[in-house]
Amino acid sequence: MDPLVFISALARDAGVLLCERMDAPRQVEEKHRHDLVTDADRASEALIVERIRAAYPTAAILGEESGAHAGSGDERFIVDPLDGTTNYAHRYPLFCVSIAYERAGVIEAGAVFAPVLGRLYTARRSGGAHCNGAPIRVSATARVHDALVCTGFNPAGYARNARYFGALSDTAQAVRRDGSAALDLAFVADGTFDAFWEWDLKPWDVAAGSLLIEEAGGRTGGVIGGALDIANGSILGSNGVIHAEMEQLLAAA
Repeated sequence: MDPLVFISALARDAGVLLCERMDAPRQVEEKHRHDLVTDADRASEALIVERIRAAYPTAAILGEESGAHAGSGDERFIVDPLDGTTNYAHRYPLFCVSIAYERAGVIEAGAVFAPVLGRLYTARRSGGAHCNGAPIRVSATARVHDALVCTGFNPAGYARNARYFGALSDTAQAVRRDGSAALDLAFVADGTFDAFWEWDLKPWDVAAGSLLIEEAGGRTGGVIGGALDIANGSILGSNGVIHAEMEQLLAAA
């Protein structure tokens, strides 16, 4: 079975489940301050894990809600069943399902589905990036001065990002904070945003989105330089053209 075809269909099915539950009474809990989980998160992940176990019985799974599921092979699925839970809980339409397929430690395929927007973003290593089957490319913006950039942060930890947010607000054309890192990375891949940065993320937030950016012609790395490590929690994704300038501005902040 083609892993990209599999995770694309799986992300769609999980997104349909989320939409079906969005207007129904929901159980909303707070894992930590400003970090929500709903019954829809758990139902989406249960569906995804069950399908992966059936199709790839030897694969490992890393899920946001259920944690690590051991496998006996070199394949792993990295799953965010609902990225943007606070948005979802308030019926704000920017949320998504994000699934990445990893083999021998390398992300080989990624799918990000934003069900309310009707957008399925997919990427295959060395095979390009697409939205609803059409090729996508990062923007050609050449200066941060002309760029629309995006960031994210936990409201309880705003001070962690405040000086970076201020520095880019002073320099860029505009800064946005939409509350779904995986979808924000997809928006860099399709040229909506010119760059995105965030600290303190998890592998399931960035695994699929980082591949989307790379396959759409962009660049990823740490917030203030270095190679991207999805386990490290720091990511700067950009169109590539303004990457060095973004690194300099963030480092200076």
